[in-house]
Amino acid sequence: MASGAKNHDYHILPPSIWPFLGSVAGFFMLIGAVLWMKGSGPWLFAAGFVGVIGVMFAWWADVIRESNAGDHTPVVRIGLKYGFIFFIMSEVMFFAAWFWSFFKHALYPMGPASPAVDGVWPPAGIETFDPWHLPLINTLILLLSGATLTWAHHALVHENNRQDVKWGLILTVALGFIFTLFQAYEYSHAAFGFSGNIYGANFFMATGFHGAHVIIGTIFLAVCLFRLQAGHFTAEKHVGFEAAAWYWHFVDVVWLFLFAAVYIWGG
Repeated sequence: MASGAKNHDYHILPPSIWPFLGSVAGFFMLIGAVLWMKGSGPWLFAAGFVGVIGVMFAWWADVIRESNAGDHTPVVRIGLKYGFIFFIMSEVMFFAAWFWSFFKHALYPMGPASPAVDGVWPPAGIETFDPWHLPLINTLILLLSGATLTWAHHALVHENNRQDVKWGLILTVALGFIFTLFQAYEYSHAAFGFSGNIYGANFFMATGFHGAHVIIGTIFLAVCLFRLQAGHFTAEKHVGFEAAAWYWHFVDVVWLFLFAAVYIWGG
């Protein structure tokens, strides 16, 4: 065989420092978060966070270079997709925990864990949000963002129209940013806090983590936009774009359940 040639469809990875550095940065970020909560300041957490972001950037840059070098064969691309599907499944279970907590306290609003609720849900004195104002607007924004992203995906895979892909991504990123601004505005006008009541704790944990996922998804799609401008993605090879689209649609679906369960039914 010629030098460097291979007789299989798999990608044998060379040794990499990124898993080790990612673990170290994540460890310092976790310890820093605990110390920050104990009043020691955010500096160790910030250093760990910067390290995690740096590792993510460098590691994924290596993955992109491997793809451009031709290492991502159809078999490798299938493996990448399966891996991302398992990641989304783990995210489903993550949000299932917050829904479980919300429904448990809504259906059984009493007991040792929440004696102040006293059989009433939402707890007495809690003024909930009207779901048919800003929450409904944010729901429409996310649904529209799902449509613009589907447009971009169709333009790439079926039409190879990179101009439509670009504008679909620009609109989706803009809508994600607007959603985040509206959620921040909503939080600033909340008539209840995070601590002191189980309703507020459940509300902010569930919707807050969803908001964090919207921010992450917006960044994910913005990176796809930059990569598109750099000439990446074809109708046959677009795993990064497809992963971002799956993630965004997952975030959309989670919001629909939050809107129906937390804002409408639970309020």
